[in-house]
Amino acid sequence: MLITTDTKRLYNPSMKFDVVIIGGGIVGASLALALKDSGLKTALIESRLPSSLPDDNSWDSRIYAISPGSISFLEKLNVWPTIDRDRLTPVYEMAVFGDDSSAHLDFSAYDAGIPELACIVENRQLQAATWSALKNKETKVKIFCPMQCTSIEWNESHANVRLTDDKVLQAALIIGADGLNSWVREQAEIEVSQRSYQQSGVVANFSTAQSHQNIARQWFRRDGVLALLPLPNKLVSMVWSANEGQANALLNLPEAGLCQQVDKASHHVLGKLRLITQPAAFPLSFVHVKNLIKPRLAIIGDAAHGIHPLAGQGVNLGLRDACKLATTILERGSQSDCGDYMLLRRYERARKEDILAMELTTDSLQKLFNNENPTLARLRNLGLGITNQLPLIKKHLMRHALS
Repeated sequence: MLITTDTKRLYNPSMKFDVVIIGGGIVGASLALALKDSGLKTALIESRLPSSLPDDNSWDSRIYAISPGSISFLEKLNVWPTIDRDRLTPVYEMAVFGDDSSAHLDFSAYDAGIPELACIVENRQLQAATWSALKNKETKVKIFCPMQCTSIEWNESHANVRLTDDKVLQAALIIGADGLNSWVREQAEIEVSQRSYQQSGVVANFSTAQSHQNIARQWFRRDGVLALLPLPNKLVSMVWSANEGQANALLNLPEAGLCQQVDKASHHVLGKLRLITQPAAFPLSFVHVKNLIKPRLAIIGDAAHGIHPLAGQGVNLGLRDACKLATTILERGSQSDCGDYMLLRRYERARKEDILAMELTTDSLQKLFNNENPTLARLRNLGLGITNQLPLIKKHLMRHALS
């Protein structure tokens, strides 16, 4: 990451902003909304136009389990209240099973004294609600979409971002929210440790013969992790983190064969299944980022971390990044420079522990269950059973997941 004090202009006359956010996914767009009343001149750059919601009653196969903490953040942004209530499903209980049928772990919203453990929402519904709020005429965020960046020039007092149409945006702070393979992170030369899990997340939606009773169910199997998450009525969303060979086999099964395979793997808990969205898959990898900030730069969301989906916490982790970075900027006091390095250090220090804890938890669980060692098999199943009998440990696990 080259920083220069050279005052020679390398670009055309620039448009000046306080904050430029690169990446308009849910996390980046949420941060832009959180800063809309800050008095800071903010720009958002996104390479793709957001998809409009379909006119039919089809379902998005990509879904999120949004935690109560994230819902609270989205409510403050006036995003959550605008989502169609008929497309949301509260989760009242969660049942986790080991590869031994006797090993299980249960979580209950009632026991925790809260209305719900999480709420299931489709990616496209949340994305549409976020962008609808961004496009509100009262939202003073300048949007460049569809638009891509071609270069970033780092200076001591600002950074210049050049776009494909040759416009140049000057900002005191650049925020990278451009996903797992972040271009911004690469331009800043931030050190990254990345490895493939040699697994794919296979997703699809099904109708079920029996009610899911608003219970999210998850099976830790020796060949991967299967989750069935409740959707409205008798519908569920499947996320099967499977080894690559099995993932390809699942994708190539006929509809009836896939339904039978999922029904068998879930121990027939929901009765006969019928496929309602075609299966799709995405590769799974672990990404650890050494630094969340550099001078004039902060990164958030998948640009800042990549975890296994077994805990369903990826988007919540990113929304906590956005919330904390917005709070840091808004509460900077007399500091007029929103891109000041010491100010950004507050954000990094506040987020490091949470991110590291989630990385270690999800990575360790993936390694523990994706292992054929019979001794480990006995220990992991025993651990589930013991944890289920220890309310203090369960409360600690829930407190972290609900934030």
